[in-house]
Amino acid sequence: MDRTLVTTESVTVDDRAFQVRFFESRTPRGQRRFSAEIVLAPGDRIILDDDSLVSLGVRARRLVPATVYSRALARTTAA
Repeated sequence: MDRTLVTTESVTVDDRAFQVRFFESRTPRGQRRFSAEIVLAPGDRIILDDDSLVSLGVRARRLVPATVYSRALARTTAA
């Protein structure tokens, strides 16, 4: 399945910027699907998908801070 880059945006959490790349692809039946690749660090990515680019953007903007804060909390409680 081929993906086409639609747009990119940056989500800032505590003065750190995280890149989010949005892609469009077509299903075998010809329907559009969208995916977002959130880059947290080199080799550390989160992939989301949805039928709507708007809905996917909202989910991505909510997920980035939640993921960053939960990972920071996990590091402090594990130490």
